[in-house]
Amino acid sequence: MTTFTGRLQSHLARTPERAAVTMQRSGHPDFDITYLRLMQGANGFARALEKENIQPGEVIVLILQHGEELIYSFFGAVLHGAIPAIMPFLTEKLSPERYRADLSALISVTRPAAIVTYAEFESEVRAALTEDDSVRAVIVAEKVEVLDETDFSSLAGMTRKPEDIVLLQHSSGTTGLQKGVALSHQAVFNQLVAYSRVLGLTESDVIVSWLPLYHDMGLIAGFLQPILMGVRLVLMSPFDWVRAPYKLMHSVSQYRGTLSWLPNFAYNFCAHKIRDRHLEGVDLSTWRAIINCSEPVRWESHHAFYEKFKNYGLKPEALQTSYAMAENVFGVTQSGLARQPKVEEVEREAFMTEKIARAANGRPAMKIMSSGRPLPNVKIRVLDEKGNDVPERVVGEIALQSDCMLTGYYNRADATGKAFLDGWYLTGDFGFVAEGEVFVSGRKKDMIIVGGKNVYPQDLESLTYEVPGVHAGRSVAFGIFDEEEGTEDVVIIAEVDSEDEAEHQRVADEIRKHVTKNSAIALRYVKVVGPKWILKTSSGKTARSANKEKFLKELA
Repeated sequence: MTTFTGRLQSHLARTPERAAVTMQRSGHPDFDITYLRLMQGANGFARALEKENIQPGEVIVLILQHGEELIYSFFGAVLHGAIPAIMPFLTEKLSPERYRADLSALISVTRPAAIVTYAEFESEVRAALTEDDSVRAVIVAEKVEVLDETDFSSLAGMTRKPEDIVLLQHSSGTTGLQKGVALSHQAVFNQLVAYSRVLGLTESDVIVSWLPLYHDMGLIAGFLQPILMGVRLVLMSPFDWVRAPYKLMHSVSQYRGTLSWLPNFAYNFCAHKIRDRHLEGVDLSTWRAIINCSEPVRWESHHAFYEKFKNYGLKPEALQTSYAMAENVFGVTQSGLARQPKVEEVEREAFMTEKIARAANGRPAMKIMSSGRPLPNVKIRVLDEKGNDVPERVVGEIALQSDCMLTGYYNRADATGKAFLDGWYLTGDFGFVAEGEVFVSGRKKDMIIVGGKNVYPQDLESLTYEVPGVHAGRSVAFGIFDEEEGTEDVVIIAEVDSEDEAEHQRVADEIRKHVTKNSAIALRYVKVVGPKWILKTSSGKTARSANKEKFLKELA
């Protein structure tokens, strides 16, 4: 079956009482959502959309937290033939002003027909609407009932075709919510089939995930893949994980989890935040793959994670890597699960100035970890600024082709056109290929230009992590334009655990010396701050532009 509804009907017919999802929420007992319960809950939302005269093919925005309502409303939209798009819920970590601006931008570009949210958030949603908006209904999730009906044949979603758009994914960042990635049923299934084969996925696997569903890693790898492919899913709340990350380990141990996906920052977060006293009785030996994804992957993060949990049964070969993006549904590459990902030790100076991954041969080196090989249905090229292929080990922009690409950026023909070059999707990511392995080094849009030289902030941030007192994931580099010099100056902000000003000065001096010595940059601006200064996106990535804006405001 190459539509969501066809696949769900197949699971319903074969295994109606099988658990599709095991839901976990702090303070509540775990409970299973069977395929029958999933379809009945989704049916309630499908009928609610029908009652509001929402048409198949129209977009439905879901603003809901972890819970049954989010799952039922997503699949309810699909059963109705509408197109669900999940947006982050407003939390204390998100700026209310930025959130409202993102919501308004999403509404103006995506033009949804309805928004589903909670009663407590209804006024916030209505405040973001204008007379020109397309939204005809705001549906309160608590008022939608689960229907016991089991005949779903009359639902409009049952007649959708494989080439029809089934969902929108919205990326994080300052402007990402304005570009909804439109994906067809067929594209999603092409991804799931190819990726499942590479993973060796079977019905005996158990995927354990805490990832939010408003980003591709959570939505595809940690939600749609297990549900549609018939693999058990144990789903935690992202908020519960942030407050108590050890709960992931307990869930893996309790349910004998075999697969999980984590962004790179989460490896450091778990290694530094989880205490041994919280791991009593934990057994991680069933984990056959914990896949590092969504950011440039770091060997140091894997090493710290393994050292922390090796005494609890964690196998070194379980730590794996992937390169993924919403525009390709999810996975682009995947490391081989039989061995640890390949790590290259390259000459630091050559990599940072010449953009060549040359063997260090005794010179100052940096470790770069592979994101694996392209999936069988994905082709990769690495291009220079003129769109020409570069040799192996030369850094350029990664371009790709596959049969699971986006249909387009929804209602954004301009952005769709700019994203492709002669049929190849331009990812905006820099990297290189060596012996068939893909190594990702950073984002094109984050590049800093100093005196005509291209400087990648990730390289400078990696250097700061070598300074005692600065933890991985807790520094940010960006450029500010110097009118007098006519070029950009580099700014580095680093968090430390101390609030002591003398300690801040010491670390700042060390960063300045270390970065200047080990790069082509004469670093001038270093700001050392206490915990929680650095702003993150809703997916946990460092928000460079937002941090730059915050720095400039404090400078004024």
